[in-house]
Formats: sequence, structure tokens, C-alpha cells
Amino acid sequence: MTRRALGGTPAVPCARVLSLFGEHAAGWLLLGAGGWLVGRRRREWATAAAGVLLAHGSAVGVKRVVRRVRPVLDAVPALVATPSRLSFPSAHAASTAAAAYGYGPLLGRRLLTTALGAMAVSRVLLGVHWPTDVLAGALLGRGVAAGVRWTAARRDAR
Repeated sequence: MTRRALGGTPAVPCARVLSLFGEHAAGWLLLGAGGWLVGRRRREWATAAAGVLLAHGSAVGVKRVVRRVRPVLDAVPALVATPSRLSFPSAHAASTAAAAYGYGPLLGRRLLTTALGAMAVSRVLLGVHWPTDVLAGALLGRGVAAGVRWTAARRDAR
């Protein structure tokens, strides 16, 4: 349904760009490094980037346990290559949700919530995830990022 609605629009090239940006959380980690290098609110940037990294790693770990295979639909072939055949949860959604939670206070929650929505739709549009993969990834990423922030705040309070 997503492909039928958006397949012939500029959404597909945009989704491919998002896919590349989110691969191995690289774009989000580079954003965090750039924020840290600017020198303002370094601890917050570092904490947010740690949340992104741990969310991505957590999603990859869960994938290896669950072992759900990516969609293989003749009518909706994948439009990008993926590093593995494993689908659940979406590591792109996990790292993006962690970025939205961690970088939101630094860059604007609305902007990063929009990025999360775009990333989530893009994974389904590109034919590499089921909607439940994306939802689970987003929940996992948000939870990991919140845990990292909570841990950092406790550490700072000592």
C-alpha cells in the first residue's frame, strides 16, 4: 500500500537518501560528532550519540536473536540493498528514534520527530521492512536513548 501511494513520487529517491544516511547509524553519529565538535553542550551531544550507538547495536543484537527475514514480495521488490537478510527490528528506526530523543532538545523535537516519521515510512516504502519491524525499532531506540540519558543524569548527579 505504501509503495502504491508513494512509488511514483519523489519519496523514493528521498527514501534512498535516508537509507544511506541511516546505514549503521552513520549519519546520526556524524551529526552527534559535529555537535560535540562545536563545543556547546558537549555532554548532551555525547550522551545523545551514545544513545544512538547503543540503540543501533541493540537492534542488531535483537535481529540476530529473532532472525525474522525481510519482506520478499514479487509485486514489491526491495529498492535498496541491505547488509543482512534480517528484518526485526529496524535498526534504522531504532537509531533514528534514539536520535530524535537525544538530539531533539538540541535541534528541535519537531524536526527530529519528522525525521523519525520519514525514516519509518522510508523503510517500508523501500520494501526492506514490515511495518512492525519499524514500530519495534522505534520503541527500542526510544527506550535505549531514555536509558542512556537517565544513566548519564545519575552519573552527573554524583
